[in-house]
Amino acid sequence: MPKLDSDYDPDHFDLVHSFLNPQETRNDKVIRTDSKDTQKQQYLVRKMGDVLEKLKSKGSILVAMSGGVDSSLVALLSKKALGSKAIVVTADSMTLPSGELEEAKRLAEEIGVEHIIIKVDETSNSNFVSNPPNRCYYCKKELILKLKEIAGDRRIETIVDGTNADDMKVHRPGALALAESGVYSPLADAGLGKEDVRTLAKMLGLPNADKPSMACLGSRFPYGEEITNDKLRLVAEAEKSVRELTGVRELRVRVHGNLARIEVGREERELLFDQGLMEVIAKRLKALGFVYVTMDLLGYRSGSMDEALDKKIIPGLLKDKRI
Repeated sequence: MPKLDSDYDPDHFDLVHSFLNPQETRNDKVIRTDSKDTQKQQYLVRKMGDVLEKLKSKGSILVAMSGGVDSSLVALLSKKALGSKAIVVTADSMTLPSGELEEAKRLAEEIGVEHIIIKVDETSNSNFVSNPPNRCYYCKKELILKLKEIAGDRRIETIVDGTNADDMKVHRPGALALAESGVYSPLADAGLGKEDVRTLAKMLGLPNADKPSMACLGSRFPYGEEITNDKLRLVAEAEKSVRELTGVRELRVRVHGNLARIEVGREERELLFDQGLMEVIAKRLKALGFVYVTMDLLGYRSGSMDEALDKKIIPGLLKDKRI
């Protein structure tokens, strides 16, 4: 993986030119990839150039950064496009999966961008606690208000996030809240999906290019089941235990009352096919308070709780982007 180059590049020449012309150099600064350029890569590089131009046109930017690969890529490109006129903000809350805040801090430092951390308490919002199917809409709305306060204080013109094109095709009420509030999603706007994002992140040397998605802990509960701080702590401890015992990368512990439903990556399911290990996992999770401990045979699916919904909020299908 190439070394991360986050230097301010207002004309984007070094960044884009080095990929489109890998044998040429400019000022002895070239970013190289480990494999030959393909048509797909050339396409993505041109898309990246378009994103850089649009970010630059914003004048100044606040990036909502979670520590995932999508928002990390946006943070890096924002720094390349605008230098010190780009800052990143991470929300620290009970719903943030274990280790994500530290990961966000490390990434911001490596990118070389100013990083602000704000405290958020979603459980103070009754719309979050009651956990309706559009829970994320209310959560994002509240977060955006805090981001706008910071942007206003810093005279920053635009708030951006890491929503990608694939997010617009599935149940994402939060994406509607972002669009409704004027938050710009450069990856979605450019038509870049998750795999495109990972490819670009790898090309640019982001250390989290292959990192599994880490959704808000609120996504572990069936819609309609009340979410409390105690339940969020329970999920965090359960996932920490399973991860420590198995070493799996993709993991969700979904909570159905007193039953824990463990989802792991489809290719990682075999890691749990050990009678002794299953006994230990069950014992550990029962000690946390679960009565029943199960493994989902289908493995991890993004938003598996959404499978029970009759009506889904799919941003790409809603013309006015409002609910």
